[in-house]
Amino acid sequence: MITPAPEALVRDHTVYSCVMGSRAFGLATDGSDTDRRGVFLAPTPLFWRFDKPPTHVEGPAEEQFSWELERFCELALRANPNVLECLHSPLVEHVDAVGRELLSLREAFLSRLAHQTFVRYALGQRRKLEADVRQYGAPRWKHAMHLLRLLTSGRDLLRTGELTIEVGPAREELLAVKRGEVPWPEVERRMTRLAEENDEAATASPLPPDPDRARVEDFLIRTRRASASWPDHG
Repeated sequence: MITPAPEALVRDHTVYSCVMGSRAFGLATDGSDTDRRGVFLAPTPLFWRFDKPPTHVEGPAEEQFSWELERFCELALRANPNVLECLHSPLVEHVDAVGRELLSLREAFLSRLAHQTFVRYALGQRRKLEADVRQYGAPRWKHAMHLLRLLTSGRDLLRTGELTIEVGPAREELLAVKRGEVPWPEVERRMTRLAEENDEAATASPLPPDPDRARVEDFLIRTRRASASWPDHG
């Protein structure tokens, strides 16, 4: 058995793919890229070799990135914001039977861990923006816009137990930030307020303390067993 190239794993074994970024968030403008994200299932026999299949693959198309199913599930169980949002994209391009079961598990991945991960990620991004302001006199406004979007998404997830990534009526307000029309001190004030609202929402969140790891692991084991008997592992 020849180990397939990473691009072949994405081409032949993708179980779920979607569009992310500004197009999924409802923030696309004429110059927006199309960011594609996906999940592929490496055939189980590939794990029996010393050289394991990759945990992720960049490409083959521009702005395309895919995770192997197990790595994707690990990150989602840790409440990685990028991965959780991928599961909730309104722009699904491909989904097979395994992908549909993965999507049916979306709630199993959600937990109050999102409070730590969303806010911690946002704090790291804010520090980068502050460094830009000190060095260049202004932040990268597009990044500032997405930081506000992320904090809003995290707050609403903690409040409702549901992750919605489309910004809806907030579109124009956020795009004004992207265009640099909102003064940096006001953007900072909004970031601080949203972080505080995340903290408040976490105290009474309907989300469980931890994700349903057993349910996800059961899915992964069944999927691995099924792929072990595929007639073609190339």
